Amino acid sequence: MFTGIVEDTGTVRDRTETEDGLRLRITVDGFDDLHHGQSISVSGVCLTVEAYDTGTENADGDDWFEVFLASETVAKTYLGEVDEGDAVNVERAMPANGRFDGHVVQGHVDTVAEVTAIERVGEDWRFAFSIPEGHGDYLVDKGSVTLDGISLTVAEKRADEFDVAIIPTTYELTTLSEKSVGDPVHLEVDVIAKYVENMVAGY
Repeated sequence: MFTGIVEDTGTVRDRTETEDGLRLRITVDGFDDLHHGQSISVSGVCLTVEAYDTGTENADGDDWFEVFLASETVAKTYLGEVDEGDAVNVERAMPANGRFDGHVVQGHVDTVAEVTAIERVGEDWRFAFSIPEGHGDYLVDKGSVTLDGISLTVAEKRADEFDVAIIPTTYELTTLSEKSVGDPVHLEVDVIAKYVENMVAGY
């Protein structure tokens, strides 16, 4: 489980396409507890660390890890389109004794939305995103939503799009600062809404 509090932005250093999917090597800073089989969120997609180096065994001294995206993951996310040099949001799974600062994030992307507007509001930013068909019922004003692995709050919901307010820290420490209108984002709705829907449907 994740919290949607992005720890760092990593950089895609290598991508290798195979018959079964895609392998990505991503560099990060300060991830000295990486290990094989560890769950890790890459721009909101829960993946598994298959290989890693904490900088002690390579000339560059970089921390890096490799993940493999199966064909289904490539088809349902936009990670198959990332190139070398692209930035991605990275978060390690929350430890059982860790502080819970965001909301329950599974890393199971529901769909890919699109940035529809970006506006500077004083020191903050306001982003608008499309609501893909069939997902509007899971979004409510002041409710939680995960975008590219970032725990955010819906500021306003309309018929076909919704807004979120972005504070300077979130803007600077995540890939939102590199987004433009028309860019894709991974959207994960609040899993609690799914459970409520499932329980209500039984009555």
